[in-house]
Amino acid sequence: MTKHILITGVAGFLGSHLADALLARGHRVTGVDNLSMGSLANIAHNIDHPRFRFHQLDILDLAAFEAVAGDIDVVIHMAAFKIPRYGHRLDTLQINSRGTEYALEVARRAGAKFVFASTSDVYGNNPHVPFNEEDPIVLGSSAVARWAYAASKLYDEHLCWGYQEKYDIPCTVIRIFGSYGPRHHLSWWGGPQSVFIDQLLKNEPITLHGDGLQTRSFTFVEDTVSGFVAAAERAEANGELFNVGDDREIAIVDLARLLHELMGRPGEPELLFIPYDQIAGGRRYEDVRRRVPDNRKARRLLGFDPQVSLEEGLTRTLTWQYQVRRQQRQLLSIPS
Repeated sequence: MTKHILITGVAGFLGSHLADALLARGHRVTGVDNLSMGSLANIAHNIDHPRFRFHQLDILDLAAFEAVAGDIDVVIHMAAFKIPRYGHRLDTLQINSRGTEYALEVARRAGAKFVFASTSDVYGNNPHVPFNEEDPIVLGSSAVARWAYAASKLYDEHLCWGYQEKYDIPCTVIRIFGSYGPRHHLSWWGGPQSVFIDQLLKNEPITLHGDGLQTRSFTFVEDTVSGFVAAAERAEANGELFNVGDDREIAIVDLARLLHELMGRPGEPELLFIPYDQIAGGRRYEDVRRRVPDNRKARRLLGFDPQVSLEEGLTRTLTWQYQVRRQQRQLLSIPS
């Protein structure tokens, strides 16, 4: 059965791919975005689609937000202020908490289901790997700014459960693990692979934070989006928390070497290791040593099954990023 689905942050990396997937499955999509981080280029191909509507607005303007919602069945809340590694603590806390509360309020007034995009960052420094949805949260010191993002998302998860308990709104929370692919942001906001690809294109050393031995899992965007589609469509997802991510673990330094190899570069890549105190501008910074999902629950209830290998996903991403940078090569020293 097709639904009318509202996506916040629709012009962003994940939001735009999610719109593509939902439209392909016959759903109606209303998207909102203030374009602070998203881009109209990400949704340009859908602007004239008969089942797609876009509204440029800030979700912190509740009246404007509610006015465009209409007869929605599902709200998928992707919009957020992300990753305060180098500051922006107050913006992170205020924008994420208020934005999620307003998105929940729109869902409540419409009688709609709510799907929330959370993050694997909420597991913090929990030493148990892979992370299970029932594992305890182990955040670092509040004196360290980077934990503000995790704290904001954890608070937002509690907002979801609070609205579900008080107003009987079916909520689903999805913790994302390392999503990447075409349309990702071309900076650290887009993930390490984004920066590493640019550095390789410009024949620069690959910069690694710390010792580079911290591990992550990377999930191709199509696989990430499949989890959100299933959460929106399936009643089994109601009231549930899910990890959505590929469970392959790789050290960041090995990711750099893999990208170097996939680009056909000979020998070993030139690596530049940067101490954490330098990347954080002299402020305290704490990293997570390992981050890997236990995705068995998502497999069981959502049918989530990552299909794109890291090698294939990175190859597709490399091709896209090269084409984007080639179009901008007057700004960069990329070989033709």
